[in-house]
Amino acid sequence: MSHVVLIPGLAANHRMWQAQHRELGALWPTAVATAHQTCDSITAMAQAVLDEFAGDLVLCGASMGGMIAMEAIRLAPSRVRALALLGTVAHPETPEMHQLRSDAIALFAQGRAEEIIRANVALAFHPEHATDPSLTGQYLDMVLEAGTETLIRHNRAVMTRPDARAHLAQIACPTLVLCGEADQLTPAEHSHLIAANITGARLELIERCGHMLTMEQPASVSRVLREWLTGSPSPFRA
Repeated sequence: MSHVVLIPGLAANHRMWQAQHRELGALWPTAVATAHQTCDSITAMAQAVLDEFAGDLVLCGASMGGMIAMEAIRLAPSRVRALALLGTVAHPETPEMHQLRSDAIALFAQGRAEEIIRANVALAFHPEHATDPSLTGQYLDMVLEAGTETLIRHNRAVMTRPDARAHLAQIACPTLVLCGEADQLTPAEHSHLIAANITGARLELIERCGHMLTMEQPASVSRVLREWLTGSPSPFRA
């Protein structure tokens, strides 16, 4: 039987996947990837995920995790039985975002991570959720607990990510593309592009949701993932 692997985003961990881990884990072997956290590139992260888990895999990646999942299927297409890409992009870093990340890295190195992350928390959420202190507090705590070194390392990895568009057409496994309808960090147009270039891909937009869809709309995301994984064709063998 395939193993469901949940891949966190930049400076994130198992907490962003809590609801999905609980629900999917009741049905199939499910785990959150961790080995990639100390790697310096998306390609190295993808290889770490492949090495962390044996056998056939169902890869579910959110944000940076989606970049890792797309690279993992390029590296080992025969091992990936299904692919779920949540709030992510396939194109390489733009010059504008490269500069923004470079500026942020310089501030992180000065010990100003909390100031920068706190000032930008709202961008990760739908307006309805951006003022929820419990939800935004969970996100802020998770990112800050990752530490300055991880924030810098993950941002640099994203800045130098490969162009996944070059191999999207070669993806042959069942693929689900999910995005929050109000995602400001990876707008829905990027998910449309990914889905349009993968034969048979299913695209779903989550209503009243921004970039952190697994935390903002956990029930909706879990439901879509569960229905997709139990659908036809299913990546799981009896």
